[in-house]
Amino acid sequence: MGATKKKALGKGLQALLNTHVESVENTATYAITQTIPIAHIQLNPFQPRKNIDPEALKKLAASIDAYGIIQPITVKKINATHYQLIAGERRLQAARLVNLSAIPAYICDANEKQMMAMAIIENIQREDLNPIEIALSYHQLIQNYNLSHETLGKEIGKNRSTISNYLRLLKLPPIIQVALRDHQLTMGHARALISIKHPYQQLSLFQKILKQGLSVRKIEEIVKGILENNTEKNNTKNKKDAMLQDREKNLAQHLKTKVSISNKTKGKIYINFNSPEELDRIIDILSSTHA
Repeated sequence: MGATKKKALGKGLQALLNTHVESVENTATYAITQTIPIAHIQLNPFQPRKNIDPEALKKLAASIDAYGIIQPITVKKINATHYQLIAGERRLQAARLVNLSAIPAYICDANEKQMMAMAIIENIQREDLNPIEIALSYHQLIQNYNLSHETLGKEIGKNRSTISNYLRLLKLPPIIQVALRDHQLTMGHARALISIKHPYQQLSLFQKILKQGLSVRKIEEIVKGILENNTEKNNTKNKKDAMLQDREKNLAQHLKTKVSISNKTKGKIYINFNSPEELDRIIDILSSTHA
């Protein structure tokens, strides 16, 4: 990953981190590499990963048991004997599964903001997070470093549209986000659902996906129909008969206030007023007209 990271990580984010991020993944002079006791390592409170697949962890543990730790973890020294994890939680947990007592680690200096950014970048560039974890990671970087979508994209080697599409996932109802996190939905399903503005329509279609196992293409067809139907309804709602508009205009001029008529055959007339005095004035006009 070292070469990829160096290429993808922009100079701007390195400056924000104020540290040599390359040292996270190599043995350059910027970091100390040594084997440290696993019992002396605390987990990273800023770890973006919220879930680790148990089966994938078992496979990694088996690999470590057979070949050892190929890629050291990254830690921060917190006192003479103890450390805090920055990157490599899966490797650390897998090492614990096979009862390793010590693990190779890069040791570097980092404050809380830098630890969070380094953990996020390491996971993003390993493509090791689910879509919701990636979206939350992008959101954290944007908030903490006041970055635009375009700037963040340049810094981590992603298109601006990619950043925006992930962030839009966070607008989905929580139950859909959980399903996406747990791989019950694909990114394609989620992107189709995002196109629908109304949460109740999103949830209704989400239930159909789960019950009927609908493909992404099928969902896109359904969403297209929903959007066209919604547009048609809005156009119908917003368009009024020319004669009805003339009647509204004439009545508004007569009453000197805003007037809305719901239907030309059977409906309601809405007359606006902003004070008791204006209401009395409108009533006087209507009464005199009736007389």
